[in-house]
Amino acid sequence: MGFQPFASPYDWSRIASYKRTAKAAFGGMIDLSVGSPVDPVPDSVRAALADASNDPNAYGYPATVGTTDLRAAISEWFRDCRGVDLDACGATVVPTVGSKEAVALMASLLHFGVGDVIVQPTVSYPTYEIGTQLAGATVLKVDDVADVDSWQHVPGVRAVWVNSPCNPTGKVLSTSQMASIVAAAREIGAVVLSDECYALMTWGKPLTNDGSLTDIAAPCALNDTVCGSSAHGVLTLYSLSKQSNMAGYRTAFIAGDPELITPMIAYRKQIGQIIPGPVQAAMAAGLRDHVSVRQQHDRYRDRLGTLVSALRAYGYATNLPDGALYVWVKAKSGDCWRDMAALAELGIIASPGEFYGAPAYLRFSATASDKAIADAAERLAR
Repeated sequence: MGFQPFASPYDWSRIASYKRTAKAAFGGMIDLSVGSPVDPVPDSVRAALADASNDPNAYGYPATVGTTDLRAAISEWFRDCRGVDLDACGATVVPTVGSKEAVALMASLLHFGVGDVIVQPTVSYPTYEIGTQLAGATVLKVDDVADVDSWQHVPGVRAVWVNSPCNPTGKVLSTSQMASIVAAAREIGAVVLSDECYALMTWGKPLTNDGSLTDIAAPCALNDTVCGSSAHGVLTLYSLSKQSNMAGYRTAFIAGDPELITPMIAYRKQIGQIIPGPVQAAMAAGLRDHVSVRQQHDRYRDRLGTLVSALRAYGYATNLPDGALYVWVKAKSGDCWRDMAALAELGIIASPGEFYGAPAYLRFSATASDKAIADAAERLAR
């Protein structure tokens, strides 16, 4: 069948005119729209990349499933940062070329198509819907996927997208909420697709100094209390783009049910969806460098605090999000595009909520430099 047509309001060219206005503002444009990291890649990652630049895995073809060391690093990361034992729950892993391609191809790789229904939050990352459309399946949007009654009895449900911490709202689901989703999906033979790319970006927990990162981690779908010590019917996705500023490295992975992942590995091998060998070494280093991850977490926490205070001063009703890297606010005018126009006059660019399914809201990204965030705060407070 091939890819099916898709339609989405998620088109960054739609904000080009607002950027022209912002660039003409005094002091120029401050872009708080796209969540693209601006901070340095950790030294450990850069050293690992350089060291592996002439390894057999560089001049030869790399393994689709990842090197033995990378697979070990992923298992260690789950154990040390998420409190999950992959072996104990029977999970396997496969690296992906960034998380976006994994999201976009997921429905197709799982052989979903016409007549199949895939559930997702109404307000969410647009690629969930695009990926479902590409497969020819049907999108079912619900206000809260943790409200299992809103989807469990709908005919044809084959999968449920979960995103916690959520882009764009910052909402974090509890362990009990995650467990109820997994249980309900298993009752109807559906797959839980848990996008946990912001798992180490939470802001409401007290921090510890024990060297682990579990104190800043959101609940994981592969945690024993969520999945009942079995990866059956559960897939989680994670990316190093935000934790280690490695968006350009395209480093991510899927972990979970081997009955679902093993066929994916075969397809990925045939279509060449393989992380380059030296990048696999860099990815392993990033997963093991907990100090750099904690430092980046603290940078984002400080930036979010500054941004929230500034947006309040400007008249938005908002608080520090539970997780993720964005401040989600209701438009003062009631329409995201009118607010976009007013903010552009100040030189500030946000993301229109329409991109995420909520045209009465805006998303402000904290993935900007300290100076840019400070400058934006000053303009918003005038």
